[in-house]
Amino acid sequence: MIEVAKQKTKKFRGSATHGRGKKGGRGAGLRGGRGNAGLLKHKWMHMIKYMPNHFGRHGFKRPQSIVKKVKTVNVGQLEALFPGKNAVDLEKEGFDKLLGGGSLNSKLKIKVGSASEKAIKKVEAKGGEVILLHEKTKEDVDVDSREEKGLNEETLKNS
Repeated sequence: MIEVAKQKTKKFRGSATHGRGKKGGRGAGLRGGRGNAGLLKHKWMHMIKYMPNHFGRHGFKRPQSIVKKVKTVNVGQLEALFPGKNAVDLEKEGFDKLLGGGSLNSKLKIKVGSASEKAIKKVEAKGGEVILLHEKTKEDVDVDSREEKGLNEETLKNS
């Protein structure tokens, strides 16, 4: 009598691998491809559920030509950076703005481009003085905003 060859596959209802072992055949077959393979096909529902922002552009990067990095220093750092000085020109030292973090123990005269209100109060509380070099008034801000919009006095008179 002739022996019947075993069938290659049977109904493996309880089996996770269906007789293919841990590797699932070849390459990355068991996991449906490597990486992002199949996101538009057999992994579509996974992508919609767990990666809703996968496709498309998101956010925006400001042009580096208009981004200005402001170098700041706290009030509490001044005595460590400039020991024994009574007057400090922070603009010459490379700082743009004075902030109010920390505490001050001595009287200082400080020249700086801009400073926070808290920093000014802390320096003045110790008897010091803050001289703002680039202080803008409300009128200056209005003029600047008009210039950005391309408006000058002549165009305002004509309109």
